[in-house]
Amino acid sequence: MKATRKASVQRRHQRVRRKVFGTSERPRLAVFRSNEHIYAQVIDDTKHHTLAAASTLEPDLRSSLSSGGNREASTQVGKLIAERAKAAGIEKVVFDRGGNLYHGRIQALAEAAREAGLDF
Repeated sequence: MKATRKASVQRRHQRVRRKVFGTSERPRLAVFRSNEHIYAQVIDDTKHHTLAAASTLEPDLRSSLSSGGNREASTQVGKLIAERAKAAGIEKVVFDRGGNLYHGRIQALAEAAREAGLDF
């Protein structure tokens, strides 16, 4: 039986989550990608708290972007999540690509977050 794309992403996500765990000192930068938008959260898994979040659904980003589902939008979300994490006192994170391949929009978000000052 042929695995669907969604099943493949879920299987990869479970494999990644077995290894990636966010702590207070080094929280997890989790990325979720849909067809139209991209979301990023900085999560402390020991306390089950979201410390910072950003997405293309935010009004200020939404008005400045032509589409929420492209690399340009991912770059803006990456910069925004890095700014918010640094404002919360977070310098180092572990990257959780959410079962997606490190390519395209996921890669653009990660590189923008690194350029804005997050260490991972």
